[in-house]
Amino acid sequence: MAKMKSKFVCQECGYESPKWMGRCPGCQSWNTMVEERDVSASKMPMVGIKSRSQREKATPITKVGKLEEPRADTGIKELNRVLGGGLVPGSLILVGGDPGIGKSTLLLQATYQLAKRGMQVLYVSGEESIEQIRLRAERLGALHDNVIVASETDLIAIESLIEETKPKLVIIDSIQTMFHPEVTSAPGSVSQVRECTGQIMRFAKDWGVAIIIVGHVTKAGAIAGPRMLEHMVDSVLYFEGERHHTYRVLRAVKNRFGSTNEIGVFEMKESGLVEVENPSEMFLSGRPVGVPGTAVAASIEGTRPVLVELQALVAPTTFVTPKRMATGVDHHRVTMIMAVLEKRLGFFLQNQDAYLNVVGGVRLDEPAVDLAMAVSLVSSFRDQPTEAHDLFIGEVGLTGEVRAVSRVEQRVAEAYNLGFKRVILPIKNLRGWTPPKEIELIGVGTLGEALEVALGG
Repeated sequence: MAKMKSKFVCQECGYESPKWMGRCPGCQSWNTMVEERDVSASKMPMVGIKSRSQREKATPITKVGKLEEPRADTGIKELNRVLGGGLVPGSLILVGGDPGIGKSTLLLQATYQLAKRGMQVLYVSGEESIEQIRLRAERLGALHDNVIVASETDLIAIESLIEETKPKLVIIDSIQTMFHPEVTSAPGSVSQVRECTGQIMRFAKDWGVAIIIVGHVTKAGAIAGPRMLEHMVDSVLYFEGERHHTYRVLRAVKNRFGSTNEIGVFEMKESGLVEVENPSEMFLSGRPVGVPGTAVAASIEGTRPVLVELQALVAPTTFVTPKRMATGVDHHRVTMIMAVLEKRLGFFLQNQDAYLNVVGGVRLDEPAVDLAMAVSLVSSFRDQPTEAHDLFIGEVGLTGEVRAVSRVEQRVAEAYNLGFKRVILPIKNLRGWTPPKEIELIGVGTLGEALEVALGG
């Protein structure tokens, strides 16, 4: 009897080695090498391999026909916004998020809305029994005859279910529990996740059915499995938020059919997830007035402006090296702004701890919030509050200048709708448009001028 060969595969990046190693040479991760059976290429499933007669021919792009089926309305406006307008037939969507954040709840509510519109939906769970799915659907009020449920982990059996039921949408919860019988490694391994995703992608493209797969995340917050998984799918959605807070943010980090970095905001209640139609109002609710260290910024998330409150706390340190902590913004960006305040404006912050937080759990990546960050830090350092109806827009450069940002008209319009009286923004953004008369715009060229306006010098 021939000896069974084995290899060691990194569960983070897929690096293969004939012997075990404590640290993966590919991604430098520790203790991620797992032993798997080495199956020859002749025994591996031939995914997507067609005979010469079945292969497609190259076609001029002008002669390619358009999709006959329009996007499907999910019945949830915030989900439609993140997807770019609705579900595209034949698309493969990956939804990731922390355990218990509400991924399955959101998808079950979406299936109910689609089922009410006459769409046949197949919900396949590898983590729950069909009785458990029924209990959760009953709690959410999401029972409908067009929702077909199954508890299955074998991909061949799932393919048979799709052929029998012919649904328009398939939800697989989760990809880490699925396995292909011809792949010898355990479910959740790099080989299984890669092979199963490839097969599911073929189902979606060949049959024109939209498929949503749920993915687990690692401790670092990335989708578990090979990085290639995110490249294979059409859209990647992250469900963010704290389990102990009621608000959740659905963010598109990849979308072949719409805008990236689009967000949808939901509130978790007993009856399930409820849409938040005005995120700015939600993020600013309960904002303290007359307290030092707060400032409001206007950030563009996808296609809409969102007003958020930034809170800073600057206090004397008890350590040799002061702490710099940030939640919701890049830690290095905060350090850079504090360096500009020290070098260009003479603030002595070398013996001060600094903590910066974006209220509401949203994460801000664009540089237009730099000015609000700087104002909140100085406000806390001086123990001097800002005006409650002031909004700050602008990118801060290393020389202390306030640089222009894009789409300032939308930001100012959102501030006007929420009752702000004054907007401090880059002076170059005042050109070429007419702002509302009821709101005062103050253009500044440097960070010093902005602090003079916001805090009186």
